[in-house]
Amino acid sequence: MVRLLTSLGLVLSSLSLPVLAQTPQNNLTQITNWGGNPSGLELRVYVPNKLKNKPALLLALHWCGSSGPEYFSSTKYAALADKKGFVVLFPSSPKDNNCWDVATTQSLTHNGGGDSTGLSNMVNWAIGTYGIDASRVYVVGTSSGCMMTNVMCATYPELFEAASCYSGVPAGCLAGSPGSSPTTADPFCASGANIKTGAQWAQIVHNMYPGYTGSYPRFQTFHGEADTFVNYPNFGEQLKQWSTVLGVEWKRNKTDTPETGYTEMIYGNGKELVGYSARGVGHFVPNHEDVDMKWFGI
Repeated sequence: MVRLLTSLGLVLSSLSLPVLAQTPQNNLTQITNWGGNPSGLELRVYVPNKLKNKPALLLALHWCGSSGPEYFSSTKYAALADKKGFVVLFPSSPKDNNCWDVATTQSLTHNGGGDSTGLSNMVNWAIGTYGIDASRVYVVGTSSGCMMTNVMCATYPELFEAASCYSGVPAGCLAGSPGSSPTTADPFCASGANIKTGAQWAQIVHNMYPGYTGSYPRFQTFHGEADTFVNYPNFGEQLKQWSTVLGVEWKRNKTDTPETGYTEMIYGNGKELVGYSARGVGHFVPNHEDVDMKWFGI
């Protein structure tokens, strides 16, 4: 436990927050009445001054020990919303060291009454409130937020067209763990020891929403090769999971993409699944917001 607490402190203290390309035009607005909130989440929303007709929506999920407002201030998504006229949801998890619940049956089940249900209700509220184009809803997350991104794509695939993920684990990797934070979780998953076949990982996804026969979101994931906090093997397990779910196979690698030291791993025609392996990068891979926008098609 002491080792885990120390590791959490080192990771959070070593995080270098990026500087926004421009200051967002507006502040976040706190929302308290978006609908069912079974796990006590908080929501803040960013709406630009010039909102496009039937705009896109982005659900942006923070890392452990953080919050929606911190993710707002440390990423460029709000500034890009000003330029491109879309809405961003910046929710916060107030429990378990401010980590998203990616371990309980409630959160790992469609309409199960956990964090994933609360987040889906936020998305549906925003679609109705801002006239969102329901075919242009996306999710992005870092660390714990990336773990929840995987979970949201498994539990509510009908809501999202595409996802982008930084330094996470496959959906269901932490299932049954006593918690989802570095101080409460079984370390088996984060250590990279939870190795399964693609078919086994895909079945875990399908079990989260039994009977669902629709499509799953396009998926993009980043991971640092020097990550010793959420160990690098989790990157490969995510790619196994989603390549099987999406029915695509690895085709080729592209070096120094999107920047020097990164390798893009392309599956199928590159439109449904890609991975980015970052050489020499630790746990917090910097958000590549412009790459995200291109992936989302915003």
